[in-house]
Amino acid sequence: MKKCFLLVCLYLLVTVCALAQPAERPIKIVVAPDHTDWLYRPGESVKFTISVLQYGNPVKGAKIRYEIGPEKMEPTKQETVTLANGTTTVDGGTMKTPGFLRCIATAEINGKTYRNLATAGFNPLQVVPTVENPADFKMFWDSAKAELSRIPLDARMTLLPERCTEKVNVYQVNIQNYANSRLYGILCVPKQEGKYPALLRVPGAGIRPYNGNIADAEKGIITLEIGIHGIPVNLDPAVYLNLSAGGLGGYQNFNLDDRDRYYYKRVYLGCVRANDFLVSLPQYDGSNLAVTGGSQGGALSITTAGLDSRVKWLGAYYPALSDVTGYLKGRAGGWPHLFYGKSLAFNNTPAKIKTVGYYDVVNFARLIKVPGYYSWGFNDETCPPTSMYASYNVISAPKQLKLYEDTGHWTYPEQTELMTTWLVQQLKGAGK
Repeated sequence: MKKCFLLVCLYLLVTVCALAQPAERPIKIVVAPDHTDWLYRPGESVKFTISVLQYGNPVKGAKIRYEIGPEKMEPTKQETVTLANGTTTVDGGTMKTPGFLRCIATAEINGKTYRNLATAGFNPLQVVPTVENPADFKMFWDSAKAELSRIPLDARMTLLPERCTEKVNVYQVNIQNYANSRLYGILCVPKQEGKYPALLRVPGAGIRPYNGNIADAEKGIITLEIGIHGIPVNLDPAVYLNLSAGGLGGYQNFNLDDRDRYYYKRVYLGCVRANDFLVSLPQYDGSNLAVTGGSQGGALSITTAGLDSRVKWLGAYYPALSDVTGYLKGRAGGWPHLFYGKSLAFNNTPAKIKTVGYYDVVNFARLIKVPGYYSWGFNDETCPPTSMYASYNVISAPKQLKLYEDTGHWTYPEQTELMTTWLVQQLKGAGK
């Protein structure tokens, strides 16, 4: 049992590192726009400074290749230059409409390839969505939730003694979900008798085991970290690797041509079902419930808050599944890039385009009525900032966006600390 638990921890460590702050390297390419806030007005020119450094000093004579263009689109300018003094400044041009202009620089030194980028934002708060908002969007989801509510919870809890701490009991939970499936997660409950707020943690993309959110539970919060694939979340890591390479590979595309059978219908309703379970717990305080996650989890945080009025706060990092039809309008769309590259020919059908309207985060963002804390960077190549702003800009509820402009699809420790602090403050009384 202990060996299996250690393997799970190792698998989680590898998974987390994939989205963690990039590892340091002896050669660094630094790319930066000439405005310190990385923001420009449409029509205003941007200049990018590109430097190649080793141990903090310029690498004289370094040869770099750079390309400039709207994020995820074909470059409008590309050139190979030699940096006599290890640095150069290039004219990036401008954009005439709200969006993001990206400069990517690559160098090969001593047989190793180094790469970095910077992305200038042009009036991002004016970005508007491209995705259709179906006239019956709310009716569709109200009907789905009503169907879910008629399904018994049938919750089963299994104590995991090896994961419990002095202050927290840890359980695997197994709950009846939509479409004759089960929902699995790791529940952490403070041991001390009392009533507590609750926090739902929703997952990023992929298939993996979960450890549970013990750290926040030790602060006096009931936490539930869920998986979305209808399989237990404490199996041998090899099970998840095999599913990723096999039966669940590309799950984001499953049944995209049918709004009633698309993979994410069960997933979105599963998040509501997770809340059904949390609010049923005798230790729950009856009023304080939040949801948080990053990437796919950022998307699920927004969709859950839009679907479930019991959620009082949400915290979302770089939300995916946002304005995915952007590519069909000549600009970047959100992960999973359904209409980009090789996926375009497969997914560019009227039925699939119609379905995404019922699942795009933009349309759930319109429904949000509770305060939210959002955080991302301009250099995200997985969830392009244009797509994220398309969702953020339609939110009419109280919201705050904490930018870390140079981050990609990862977070600084300070960034996660601020998000966690905000959520804990809301749940424990500051938001009342």
